[in-house]
Amino acid sequence: MQHTVNAARRPLAGVPWHRPLLLLAALMTLTGLVSLAGLVADPREIVGAPAWAKPLKFSISFLLYALTLSWLIGQVRSKVRLAWWLGTAAAAAVLVEMVIVVGAVLADTTSHFNVTTPLSTMLWRVMALSIVVIWLASLIVGILLFRLEGADPARSTAVRAGVVIGLAGMALGFLMTTPTAAQLENWQGVSGAHTVGAADGGAGLILLGWSTVAGDLRVPHFVGMHALQLLPISAILLELAARRVSVLRDSRVRRQLLRVLAAFYAAVVAVLTLQALAGQSVVDPGPGAVLGSSALVLLAALSIAVILARGRGAVPLEPAALPVVGGPV
Repeated sequence: MQHTVNAARRPLAGVPWHRPLLLLAALMTLTGLVSLAGLVADPREIVGAPAWAKPLKFSISFLLYALTLSWLIGQVRSKVRLAWWLGTAAAAAVLVEMVIVVGAVLADTTSHFNVTTPLSTMLWRVMALSIVVIWLASLIVGILLFRLEGADPARSTAVRAGVVIGLAGMALGFLMTTPTAAQLENWQGVSGAHTVGAADGGAGLILLGWSTVAGDLRVPHFVGMHALQLLPISAILLELAARRVSVLRDSRVRRQLLRVLAAFYAAVVAVLTLQALAGQSVVDPGPGAVLGSSALVLLAALSIAVILARGRGAVPLEPAALPVVGGPV
């Protein structure tokens, strides 16, 4: 069955957003603004980075997460109450984590990997528990989305792939929690690190802080978890483009394109993970990473060209009742 885009309907119209997560998004916006002000007014550094850089990065990331999960929960059509409570639990866990992150900055200390005192150890364990709650809530919402029937196949592909890759990206964060050999040899109350092949706090990209001299697990972690936003956004953009590009009116063409994008995205996360574990900086990849990345780009581009060429041979239907942007996944 082919679906086409109804250009008369507005994007994101009628979406039942999850309100606690929307409230969290508003709080993250406020926290982000405060963090920006802190970057300007507060000259302190913590582990070689501006003190307010981490709260700013976390605010932006959790803002995107809250908006996305709020929208995804609105697409669930069975066990709606369970999905609501999962979203609320995730919002509460994010709030707990942000309180600890901001509190650490105010106390002029670190939040992550800090086990120097009984209090800091307890707070780090609370953060670890909150991350598990966020991950499990996202997983179960993803399972509920996988069980949807009668949904637009293109958008379903994007949402499901986004959830799977996003969860994998979140899980990569657990690779950072194991103490390094150097930490075990010279114990200073720090258990875990972002950087592979060098100590945390060295030369890094502006604001992001990703190491420019060694591997950094934050790179695949960041890229992977934001598949949760980027792949559904890609589906929405393809639906909007279908109003002008006839070949995209067939949801089967859009679904094939999104499968290619999802496979490409997952492969990129894998390459970035292997690169980080090998101790290679994201700005100075080794020959293997360069060759693998180039091959992935060429393969994805060729696959997209073939799909579009085949799609042009099909006769597009006139705009009809497609579950359009903002409708059921």
